[in-house]
Amino acid sequence: MVPMISLRNIEKYFEHGPTKTYVLRRVNIDIKEGEFISIMGPSGAGKSTLLHLLGMHDSAWTGEYHFVDHPVHKMNKKDRSELYKKYIGFVFQSYHLLDSLTVYENLDIPLSYRNIKKSERQSIVCDTLDRFNMVAKKDLYPNQLSGGQQQLVAIARAMIANPKLILADEPTGNLHSSQGKEIMELFKKLNNEGTTIVQVTHNEKNAEYGHRIIHIEDGWITQN
Repeated sequence: MVPMISLRNIEKYFEHGPTKTYVLRRVNIDIKEGEFISIMGPSGAGKSTLLHLLGMHDSAWTGEYHFVDHPVHKMNKKDRSELYKKYIGFVFQSYHLLDSLTVYENLDIPLSYRNIKKSERQSIVCDTLDRFNMVAKKDLYPNQLSGGQQQLVAIARAMIANPKLILADEPTGNLHSSQGKEIMELFKKLNNEGTTIVQVTHNEKNAEYGHRIIHIEDGWITQN
């Protein structure tokens, strides 16, 4: 079976005059549809860089990246963006909520990328608000929320359109331990229902929710 994600000889570096500082070195990874992967490693190892590369936010790299039979390395920015919107939900470490939009409007955005009728979108947003206990916060703006609440909105936004793949960068980093456990259990449930999940985490307990752990150090995959 063809993997959902296939990375071959992926490298990323920054040039400082004649010298190159590598962030990712010769990364080769296959991820099957329905897997739950945890990426671990020390700070600065390249974990978030790898996740953003998978999420097609970054195009300054070399190598081959196939995603659901699409050769991402050959695609232009617009086509990558369309592919991302169709298949991927991303939980950013720093939330990336749109400050000018309410919680409700932030959640509606991923649905607006798909051909979903407005009445159906309203119903999905309301269900999601209910699921995350945020009905009372729906008309608030991100700057009126605590860090933990913003994190929950960011997670809800990543999940709302039932993406094939969820990429999560330290998804429970700003949550109380009980909230964090709830989110990990929710990820586990989504994964059991068929969603592929790749998370970056420092938390050993959270990492164990994954089927396997990919260790990265100084840009190199040390265990896959």
